[in-house]
Amino acid sequence: MTRPESYRTARQIVELALTKKAHDVVLMDLRTISSVADYFICCHGDSDVHVKAIAEAVNKGMKENGQRPWHQEGIDYFHWVLLDYVDIVVHVFQKEARVFYGLERLWGDADIETFEEDD
Repeated sequence: MTRPESYRTARQIVELALTKKAHDVVLMDLRTISSVADYFICCHGDSDVHVKAIAEAVNKGMKENGQRPWHQEGIDYFHWVLLDYVDIVVHVFQKEARVFYGLERLWGDADIETFEEDD
Protein backbone atom coordinates (compact mmCIF):
# COMPACT_ATOMS: atom_id res chain seq x y z
CA MET A 1 0.00 0.00 0.00
CA THR A 2 1.45 3.36 -0.97
CA ARG A 3 1.59 5.98 1.70
CA PRO A 4 -0.39 9.17 1.24
CA GLU A 5 0.67 12.75 1.83
CA SER A 6 -0.73 12.39 5.33
CA TYR A 7 2.06 9.90 6.10
CA ARG A 8 4.72 12.47 5.19
CA THR A 9 2.95 15.02 7.37
CA ALA A 10 2.72 12.49 10.21
CA ARG A 11 6.46 11.87 9.98
CA GLN A 12 7.05 15.64 10.18
CA ILE A 13 4.98 15.71 13.36
CA VAL A 14 7.00 12.81 14.77
CA GLU A 15 10.20 14.75 14.09
CA LEU A 16 8.76 17.87 15.72
CA ALA A 17 7.86 15.90 18.85
CA LEU A 18 11.32 14.37 18.96
CA THR A 19 12.94 17.82 18.91
CA LYS A 20 11.51 18.22 22.42
CA LYS A 21 12.65 14.77 23.56
CA ALA A 22 9.21 13.14 23.43
CA HIS A 23 9.30 9.58 24.78
CA ASP A 24 8.08 6.37 23.11
CA VAL A 25 6.76 8.03 19.96
CA VAL A 26 4.47 5.75 17.98
CA LEU A 27 2.79 6.26 14.63
CA MET A 28 -0.33 4.13 14.25
CA ASP A 29 -1.70 3.54 10.75
CA LEU A 30 -5.50 3.45 11.05
CA ARG A 31 -6.32 3.60 7.35
CA THR A 32 -7.40 -0.04 7.05
CA ILE A 33 -9.23 -0.30 10.39
CA SER A 34 -11.06 3.00 10.91
CA SER A 35 -12.27 6.14 9.21
CA VAL A 36 -11.64 8.30 12.28
CA ALA A 37 -8.23 9.38 10.94
CA ASP A 38 -5.40 8.08 8.77
CA TYR A 39 -2.87 8.16 11.62
CA PHE A 40 -2.61 8.56 15.37
CA ILE A 41 0.65 9.72 16.86
CA CYS A 42 1.17 9.00 20.56
CA CYS A 43 4.02 10.07 22.79
CA HIS A 44 4.58 11.21 26.33
CA GLY A 45 6.53 13.71 28.36
CA ASP A 46 7.88 13.63 31.89
CA SER A 47 5.81 16.50 33.31
CA ASP A 48 3.19 19.09 32.41
CA VAL A 49 6.00 21.43 31.30
CA HIS A 50 7.45 18.73 29.04
CA VAL A 51 4.03 17.87 27.56
CA LYS A 52 3.44 21.57 26.94
CA ALA A 53 6.81 21.93 25.18
CA ILE A 54 6.10 18.94 22.91
CA ALA A 55 2.59 20.16 22.03
CA GLU A 56 3.83 23.70 21.37
CA ALA A 57 6.66 22.42 19.14
CA VAL A 58 4.16 20.44 17.07
CA ASN A 59 1.73 23.36 16.85
CA LYS A 60 4.48 25.83 15.90
CA GLY A 61 6.08 23.54 13.33
CA MET A 62 2.77 22.71 11.71
CA LYS A 63 1.77 26.38 11.64
CA GLU A 64 5.04 27.14 9.84
CA ASN A 65 3.98 24.49 7.29
CA GLY A 66 0.63 26.23 6.85
CA GLN A 67 -1.42 23.82 8.95
CA ARG A 68 -3.33 24.56 12.11
CA PRO A 69 -5.19 22.02 14.21
CA TRP A 70 -8.86 21.68 13.43
CA HIS A 71 -9.42 20.98 17.12
CA GLN A 72 -7.30 20.77 20.25
CA GLU A 73 -7.94 19.69 23.82
CA GLY A 74 -5.98 19.58 27.06
CA ILE A 75 -4.02 22.76 26.44
CA ASP A 76 -4.94 24.10 29.89
CA TYR A 77 -3.81 21.09 31.97
CA PHE A 78 -1.19 19.18 29.98
CA HIS A 79 -1.98 15.68 31.22
CA TRP A 80 -3.22 14.67 27.77
CA VAL A 81 -3.06 17.09 24.87
CA LEU A 82 -4.93 16.18 21.70
CA LEU A 83 -4.11 18.00 18.45
CA ASP A 84 -6.49 17.09 15.63
CA TYR A 85 -5.21 17.76 12.12
CA VAL A 86 -8.19 15.84 10.62
CA ASP A 87 -6.20 13.03 8.92
CA ILE A 88 -3.68 12.94 11.77
CA VAL A 89 -4.48 13.07 15.47
CA VAL A 90 -1.62 13.73 17.88
CA HIS A 91 -1.83 12.56 21.50
CA VAL A 92 0.78 13.95 23.91
CA PHE A 93 0.42 12.44 27.36
CA GLN A 94 2.05 12.44 30.72
CA LYS A 95 3.21 8.84 31.19
CA GLU A 96 0.60 7.90 33.79
CA ALA A 97 -2.27 9.12 31.59
CA ARG A 98 -0.85 7.26 28.59
CA VAL A 99 -0.74 4.00 30.54
CA PHE A 100 -4.22 4.57 31.98
CA TYR A 101 -5.94 5.28 28.64
CA GLY A 102 -3.94 2.69 26.68
CA LEU A 103 -4.62 3.93 23.15
CA GLU A 104 -2.07 1.51 21.74
CA ARG A 105 -4.10 -1.35 23.27
CA LEU A 106 -7.40 0.07 22.04
CA TRP A 107 -6.05 0.39 18.51
CA GLY A 108 -4.03 -2.83 18.68
CA ASP A 109 -4.97 -3.85 15.13
CA ALA A 110 -3.17 -0.83 13.68
CA ASP A 111 0.25 -1.11 12.07
CA ILE A 112 2.59 0.66 14.47
CA GLU A 113 5.96 2.31 13.84
CA THR A 114 8.05 3.35 16.82
CA PHE A 115 10.53 6.21 16.94
CA GLU A 116 13.22 7.24 19.33
CA GLU A 117 15.35 10.37 19.38
CA ASP A 118 18.08 8.79 17.22
CA ASP A 119 15.74 7.44 14.48
